[in-house]
Amino acid sequence: MALGKNQAGADKKDELSFSVSYCWSQTEDHSAHRREELLNGQVLMVLSAHQGGSPAHFDTNLCAARLKSLGIQMTTDQWRNLVQSAVLEPEVRKYMFYNSRVFGIAITVVFYVTLWINLYSTLQIYSLGQSWKISILVTLAALVAALVIRFIIHHHHGKMNMNTDMRLVAANEVFMKHELLVGVTDKLDQLHSIPQLWFVRFNVEPCLQSLEESIIEMKRNQESVLRHNLDELCLITETAIFPAQEERAESSLEEAPLLPDTKTRSRSALTCRELLQLIPDGAPKVMALQLLTIYSGYYVRLLVSNQLPEVPVRRHVMFNHIPCLCQFIEFTVLGKRCFSFKLR
Repeated sequence: MALGKNQAGADKKDELSFSVSYCWSQTEDHSAHRREELLNGQVLMVLSAHQGGSPAHFDTNLCAARLKSLGIQMTTDQWRNLVQSAVLEPEVRKYMFYNSRVFGIAITVVFYVTLWINLYSTLQIYSLGQSWKISILVTLAALVAALVIRFIIHHHHGKMNMNTDMRLVAANEVFMKHELLVGVTDKLDQLHSIPQLWFVRFNVEPCLQSLEESIIEMKRNQESVLRHNLDELCLITETAIFPAQEERAESSLEEAPLLPDTKTRSRSALTCRELLQLIPDGAPKVMALQLLTIYSGYYVRLLVSNQLPEVPVRRHVMFNHIPCLCQFIEFTVLGKRCFSFKLR
């Protein structure tokens, strides 16, 4: 009974509540006619997650009501299955904290200080020059090394995150039918990572047609290049296989150990790795839809954090010279360079 209470207390502690950081329907007319005037890439709602004890409590039923005001019929169970259980689990939130930009900057600072102290101490031991000259040399060397580390971390943040972006595939498969996409970011608040869900208006039908045409063209002219690029989109799944143990008829229940031999069990376990292709070969329209679904969460994260590159020619997004979803996929996945990107 005490165990059940402790488990319930732990679940309540890990449970998240939400507050509305921004909602388009709160400040503007959200009639059907007005919603049709919204542009692709326009943010409609931002939800900030908090611990269950947070004073800013946001009921999941109220969340469903907010989504309903945007034209999405979603029950509380659907919200928990598609969004909350996907990216708001304690393990995922902990991963987002250690993968955040602030934590990356902290690692860079610690690396700089540690490298500076070690280099300065080493050069002082060998008395290779005057103290101020050694300080300047060590400072320059440590600064260059720290900038390289920071650049590597920044470049890593610009890539698709399999632990966060990919978890929203099922949610975006539902939301894109309502001309919405959802992405997740995080902000740091008193050494706590606060996940934020961004709901962005986006009609993927024009992107679906353009991407389908691009796949048809590449299948006709560059099929090997297309297959090579899509083969890189894969997941490696690991399954533990335990060999069947022989039944011992002669042994009695009294002779059987009360606790399993975990060491022997782990040593005898085999791991089966399987390569799972995310985009198998199929009809161009099906492949295009799969690409849009997989990369939508990644695209929204870069969009709301202003990390998308600039393009000289806009297609389906009519502001800020940013690529639309199909342009982004064509450049990132298919390797098409019919236009040049300008990094920010």
